[in-house]
Amino acid sequence: MKNEIHMLKSVTGRQMNSFIITCESGKVIAIDGGWREDAEYFLNYLREVTGEEKPKIDAWFLSHSHSDHVNLFFEVIDKYRDAVEVGRIYYNFPSVQFLEKEDKDAAETAREFYEKLPVFADKICIVSGGDVINVGEAEFEILYSPDFELNRNVCNNSSIVFKMTLGGRTAMFTGDCGVEAGEKILRLYKDSGVLKCDICQMAHHGQNGCDRPFYEAVAPEICLWCTPQWLWDNDAGKGYNTHCFKTIIVREWMKDLGVKTDYIIKDGTQVCKL
Repeated sequence: MKNEIHMLKSVTGRQMNSFIITCESGKVIAIDGGWREDAEYFLNYLREVTGEEKPKIDAWFLSHSHSDHVNLFFEVIDKYRDAVEVGRIYYNFPSVQFLEKEDKDAAETAREFYEKLPVFADKICIVSGGDVINVGEAEFEILYSPDFELNRNVCNNSSIVFKMTLGGRTAMFTGDCGVEAGEKILRLYKDSGVLKCDICQMAHHGQNGCDRPFYEAVAPEICLWCTPQWLWDNDAGKGYNTHCFKTIIVREWMKDLGVKTDYIIKDGTQVCKL
């Protein structure tokens, strides 16, 4: 295996987050995964990149409790536990009670996670901002974990945000981080240089996530867009840029900031070499 970020396509055409990171040492890291319908493709892809009939995911990061990020994990736990070996599971979800005040879907997803927890309780690790996690030669620095003072857009703003260093390059993973959490991260790391990364996963599928000043601080050369065609074009059925999503605006930001390369799941599974 090589040091690579694999951003997996959406089987259903819906927005989702799914990453497999491979290391030269043979370590494998997963981030989120997508919908239940994405599980078969995810596992087949994992077998292909590892060359193993029963591959191992050494570390699995779950960014936050939205269905399009963690339902594939549920499918693996429910139906495919014998198909893959899972090491540590890293997450930090707010309580069901906190989430259900605003986001019923996120609350139900979190409740399902906790109901299944006895199956994988020996593998869990609740992360907090400031933690550093090493998986083989990959280093993950947790920059942000849920802040209960942020009581708007609560689930997206509870996304764990972390910086990965691998193969001499750095990548920022933002989950669905919202404007408010992005602003908090900027206040925490202002002028420190910590946020600067070569690669950035665009928050909330590239629309209505972190604001422009956050991306200015990251200043990436490469952007990873977990964005299907309809969302890339801001088209929910009436044509280019006719819907309410901010994707076109964010695309212009990144062009202005001098981004050299965009990897987008509208074009299928993408591989970013490190």
